[in-house]
Amino acid sequence: MEIVNQYLTHFKSALKGRYITFEHIEPLLKKSPRVEILKYGVSEKGKNIPLLKIGNGPHKILAWSQMHGNESTTTKAVFDFLKFIEQEKVYQNEILKFLDQNTLFLIPMLNPDGAELYTRNNANNIDLNRDAKQLTQKESSFLDAVFTEVTPDLCLNLHDQRTIYGLNTNKPATVSFLSPAANSSRSVTPARKKAMNYIVAMNNLLQDLIPDQVGRYDDTFNSNCVGDRFTSLRVPTILFEAGHYPDDYQREKTREFIFYALLNVFGILKPDTASQTSYDEYFNIPENKKNYCDILLQNVQVKPGVYISIAIQYEEVLSEKSIDFIPVIKELSPKEHLLAHKIIDIGKEMILINSQENIYIDDKIYTICYKNTGKEIIL
Repeated sequence: MEIVNQYLTHFKSALKGRYITFEHIEPLLKKSPRVEILKYGVSEKGKNIPLLKIGNGPHKILAWSQMHGNESTTTKAVFDFLKFIEQEKVYQNEILKFLDQNTLFLIPMLNPDGAELYTRNNANNIDLNRDAKQLTQKESSFLDAVFTEVTPDLCLNLHDQRTIYGLNTNKPATVSFLSPAANSSRSVTPARKKAMNYIVAMNNLLQDLIPDQVGRYDDTFNSNCVGDRFTSLRVPTILFEAGHYPDDYQREKTREFIFYALLNVFGILKPDTASQTSYDEYFNIPENKKNYCDILLQNVQVKPGVYISIAIQYEEVLSEKSIDFIPVIKELSPKEHLLAHKIIDIGKEMILINSQENIYIDDKIYTICYKNTGKEIIL
């Protein structure tokens, strides 16, 4: 696709890595002819929550990213989009049409306190995506007030998902979507159908780039979730989930796929495809499964003639303004269906973890080597 080469040349913003805070995005919030800082909300700790306005068209879109502070991939993607909108080299007809037909209201970082702490929840340890009904937090109240003021025609709820998610294709769920339910019976309402049409169009686009790596979430209704609430208010809402791409723990490739998906929703790539899709195709997208671990050690000898596998998951730890990935033992001899982003065959030898023969679930791995030779095993 032509857009791929152009993205790498022109549109990738200065943001990189997993640790993205308000201090990282603030210098990028410059006013331009195409991007306006409409106003600011405030977090529980008094940090700014910017609301941006792009375009002046009748079709109103409300999007928000980093509702969970440690989910930064879509934030990088929306700043890629802002850079794309501001450049004047390519896709100018499509951009001008988007700006003329749409008004995008964008909250690029809803949870700046959680972003600074690199936590899912906010400073009061509240999951903002479970606060849609009670609105106990300033961040939740700000989003709700913007929703009421804007009266959007479409909502985009932008998130990250863990590396544990895969598909029945035996591939990781690199990008997943959901058209949230509007009620406990999960009725396919007119609002949900519109969201499903957009998702089908995005899936069709992404299949050319990441075949068999697009999934959909279970749509069990939860009235405390923002997407479910907005859908119940008859506004089409799409949940984006940025997941794992092989060897991409910094989520630099996944941000690219989210960027392309956004261009598709906005009618810039393959314009009008959403109006030409059938919502029924949404149900053909495979549902996410928890069927992956980060690393699988196979054929580990624990005593003569006894061999096990060890499933390892990375724990993400904030350390000096960057994220360390600490391997943690999660399962011993996991079920055969468990897949891994990396498989290491130990060759029926014994190993030492942290200089010990004994292996325990939830142990963090700081050193690992073959017992007989002392050779380090690189995870």
